[in-house]
Amino acid sequence: MASTVWLGRFEGIRVGLHWSVLAMAGILVVALTFTQWAQLAPGQGAFAYVVAGVITAVLFAVSLAAHELAHAFVARRSGLEIHEVTLWLLGGVARLRGEPRSAKVEFRVAVAGPLISLLLAAIFGFGTWMTSPMGGSLSGAVLGYLAVLNLTLGVFNLIPVAPLDGGRILRSILWGAWGDRHRATLGSARAGRYVGFAVIGLGVLTLLRGPVGLGVWPLLVGLFVVNLALAEERDAELGTSLAAMRVRDVMTLRPATAPAATTVATFLRDNAMLRQHSGYPLVDPVGRFAGLVTLTRMRAVPLEHRPNTLLGEIACPPTEIPRATPDEPLLALLPRMSGCADGRALVFDADRLVGIISPSDISRAVTLRGLGVDWHGGADVAVAGTPSHPPLGRPAAQRWP
Repeated sequence: MASTVWLGRFEGIRVGLHWSVLAMAGILVVALTFTQWAQLAPGQGAFAYVVAGVITAVLFAVSLAAHELAHAFVARRSGLEIHEVTLWLLGGVARLRGEPRSAKVEFRVAVAGPLISLLLAAIFGFGTWMTSPMGGSLSGAVLGYLAVLNLTLGVFNLIPVAPLDGGRILRSILWGAWGDRHRATLGSARAGRYVGFAVIGLGVLTLLRGPVGLGVWPLLVGLFVVNLALAEERDAELGTSLAAMRVRDVMTLRPATAPAATTVATFLRDNAMLRQHSGYPLVDPVGRFAGLVTLTRMRAVPLEHRPNTLLGEIACPPTEIPRATPDEPLLALLPRMSGCADGRALVFDADRLVGIISPSDISRAVTLRGLGVDWHGGADVAVAGTPSHPPLGRPAAQRWP
């Protein structure tokens, strides 16, 4: 089962549901139908309870979408490009291309989601109050649950630990105060860790002095927050290590190329085992850039189809491959290294392919930098029968086989 179910596009932004939302919806329907509705609105019948549970789950999913699309729309109004939005159990992920230009932009983007959730909580709460004279109505119970769920969503996302919105809000405040984004990222991550330890301490005290059940939840939430904060701190330290690096410091020079007209079976038989890399730029018979193929994409081709499937047919197309220039800051490239290129980017100097960057190149560079050694890339040569990276867009010096 795919981890994300894509629903389509809304105002040009692709929207999808993570499996956790679907699981949550199912649990919510079952839990409300069999444990809550009969107490809050007795005598309505099983069918009415099921329908009320489904309506509650659907409207909460819509609330999640409103929370995340608020981030996306504010980001787009601030000049950031939005690639897609994926909804998950307690919020979502809006994939941005690029980083906020200033602390004010990051604050506006981060705070938009929680504000929408709190606004929806207020609206549903008002609806609950309006239906209260009806006494035990099922519609009032649905509105009340939606108010509580949105309030929980808004408050939870304000916890000051990244990647929750509260962590981004804290980082933007520290960024504005200190004028250093990397320092602010590290500071907000450490603050989140302290918050997590405090919540764990509260859970331990509750376990020692009160009912066991009341102490378990703070303990679990605290552990969750600490794990998030530690991951963010590691990412912040990595960002500090990469801050001074440029693309040319990390890229693998002269990447191996392959003819787009080669079959998958031929490539795997004659070339794949001879090369150390798992990604190959493709070129057509006259030397033009024709895409990027990876061993992962080849593996997806059924064994019986490999003799008749060309590399160009399964390659990531040129327009969808992240591109960079040698002098571009590495941190500016990282947000673009996603999509069908399997985490890789190609480096061009004018119309000439001069390098390729993969996650392993970045990892190796960071490791060597930590050892006090500057990494300046490696090199590979074209696979058998191909010229050594001809200028793209110009005829090759020799004919392709």
